[in-house]
Amino acid sequence: MKRENLLIKNTLIISIGKICTQLITFFLLPLYTGVLSTHEFGIVDLLNTLVSLLLPIITFKIEEAIFREMVENRDNKQNEKKIVSNGLCALLIQIIVFLILFIIAYQFIQNDYKIFLATNVIAYAFSSVFLQISRGFGDNVKYSIGSFISALFTIIFNVFFIVGLKLGAQGMLLGTLLGQITCTFFLFLGLKIHNYLDFKLVSLNKIKDLLKYSIPLVPNAISWWIFNASDRVIVSTFLGIAKNGILAACSKFSSAYVTVYYIFHTSWTESVMMHFKDDDFEEYFNKMFNTIIAFFASLAIGIVACMPFVFPIMINSNYSEGYNLIPILMMGALFNAVVALMSSIYLANKNTKTIANISFISALINIITHFALLNSCRFICCCNINIYCLF
Repeated sequence: MKRENLLIKNTLIISIGKICTQLITFFLLPLYTGVLSTHEFGIVDLLNTLVSLLLPIITFKIEEAIFREMVENRDNKQNEKKIVSNGLCALLIQIIVFLILFIIAYQFIQNDYKIFLATNVIAYAFSSVFLQISRGFGDNVKYSIGSFISALFTIIFNVFFIVGLKLGAQGMLLGTLLGQITCTFFLFLGLKIHNYLDFKLVSLNKIKDLLKYSIPLVPNAISWWIFNASDRVIVSTFLGIAKNGILAACSKFSSAYVTVYYIFHTSWTESVMMHFKDDDFEEYFNKMFNTIIAFFASLAIGIVACMPFVFPIMINSNYSEGYNLIPILMMGALFNAVVALMSSIYLANKNTKTIANISFISALINIITHFALLNSCRFICCCNINIYCLF
């Protein structure tokens, strides 16, 4: 019972920041779709999609390794300092390499917003690492506040830039950048990261240990990107940026659903890692799995049932073409939750190579399905249903 209470407590703490932010985002959806054209909304979504692809490739998912190691070394400040110092050192090296490659490729990138591609990747990299360090400390309060600050300031800057200064797509991208920077500074100061930085503790062997755990998660992250975002790139390429804007707006409902799940998943993963070796863990996992799936399946059905009333209020009529996509997107989101729930076992067992192999096969099937249905579906996301759980 103690485990369930801790799980509920952590979920509630994390949900405060996430849910409040999600509500604000929903209330502003009519503003975004009213002020921005489908083309501008599509540009912002496409660039953010590319950022989400580059992030795990550049960072090697080092934040996941930092969190995993810190869970096992709580209350041992010397080990925590060693993990944080080596993790951030690895991140800095990765970012420097990325900047060098970006500068070389800069003149060949034909996009007016390319500078935001680099700056937003770097900002997201630091905020992601600091958020995972907060979880590693077991400080879910600061994790929740940091997440809330990131989203809240992104929204505030977005409104200021696109409504006040009329900067359109550029304003939204700039707002996202400043939101991540604000989160990074808050966590750096709030967690007193400087007290855990001792570069005398940096060692090549420790960095290798972190990367040994995290690198197999990169194919997994790319596969998730293929499931959740590759359709945006394909739609933009074959059907146009405006169509992607419609898809991006309609995806907000399934994205909100996934966000609600990941509020729980954040504390669930920590719980699994802490109690994985308990004698009654299998009974605990099965009980929680059945309860969680029943709840989120009901939630998905409820959201679809509300669409005839909610959609006309939340989405501008220019985006109405995407209405029929929402049930399919919600089905994919439900599979997404099932997969994430099961994958926590592999993470707790440090079996990231199996995750990588399954991810590759599933992503390959997903891409093939996209192109096979390209001519028969108006939006490629119609086939974007996560098939991880088939394995």
